[in-house]
Amino acid sequence: MLAIEATGLTKHFGPEIRAVDGIDLRVEAGQIFGFLGQNGSGKTTTVRMLTTLLRPTAGTARVAGVDVLANPAEVRRRVGVALQEVGLDELQTGRELLTLQGRLFGLPAKEAREVAARLLEVVTLTEAADRPIRGYSGGMKRRLDLACALVHGPEIVFLDEPTTGLDPVTRDAVWQYVLELNRERGVTFFLTTQYLEEADRLADTVAIMDRGRIVAEGSPAELKATIGTDVVTLTFGSEADAGRAAAALNLFEGVQRVLTAGSEVAVYLPNGAAAVAAIVRLLDEAGAPARTLVLKQPTLDDVFLRATGHHLDDGSPRAAEAAAPGGTR
Repeated sequence: MLAIEATGLTKHFGPEIRAVDGIDLRVEAGQIFGFLGQNGSGKTTTVRMLTTLLRPTAGTARVAGVDVLANPAEVRRRVGVALQEVGLDELQTGRELLTLQGRLFGLPAKEAREVAARLLEVVTLTEAADRPIRGYSGGMKRRLDLACALVHGPEIVFLDEPTTGLDPVTRDAVWQYVLELNRERGVTFFLTTQYLEEADRLADTVAIMDRGRIVAEGSPAELKATIGTDVVTLTFGSEADAGRAAAALNLFEGVQRVLTAGSEVAVYLPNGAAAVAAIVRLLDEAGAPARTLVLKQPTLDDVFLRATGHHLDDGSPRAAEAAAPGGTR
């Protein structure tokens, strides 16, 4: 059964800006679906369309089996949403707000209070529960907004970068609660994130969004398996050095692909450990010695780099790919 289904989903802002450019989505009920992409890639615009907050330019979408255009009110009853922008009534206390949210969704008074208390504990706001929200820090407000999305026990929850700005301990508590709701109650999560660890740890399926389009999709293990090689990552003193190194490395035996991103070069080849010494000698001879060299197994960051040409946390333009002999551009 599909919890979320979209076909040709599109959102254009004027003729020039294609925020979401005709994407297809299939999210099975009970999944945690990770949506990876840089700021501006179209993630939040997609979430806004799926949650009825933004009307698509074209395409169709159904959430919990309900058409988002034909019956938006029913979609809203079935989902929970925590967006990047936090909107809270700062005159209330945290406990009052959560209890009110529960009551508005039809929970009996006692149950609403119990749910509010449990969620306050999850997001580590118990000590601040009875203080006015206007005195909360930005991180505290973010955590409270997340709790508001969960208070009515929705069957599908959209979390738009939910742990941004949270400390590691609170972030881990949020992750644990997401997993508990997913595994024990079958709640479907649609999670946008810039944290690779978050997607790798939580998501059953990951889609990578870049410039309004989905450029890769699969389980974290499947996506990492597509790399099929070890990865040697090298950093250089300048982009010019990185360019010279990439040109030299393309001639190295066994190299399947070389990617450059600023002053960094990623080399994909089998049995990277055996090749490290020869790579160092080659770069010295090319007059482009590396400042650092790291050998690793493929990660989601390598998948993201290969699919988009840049790192997830890198705001640089699309990096150039230098095709290795026998490889593809």
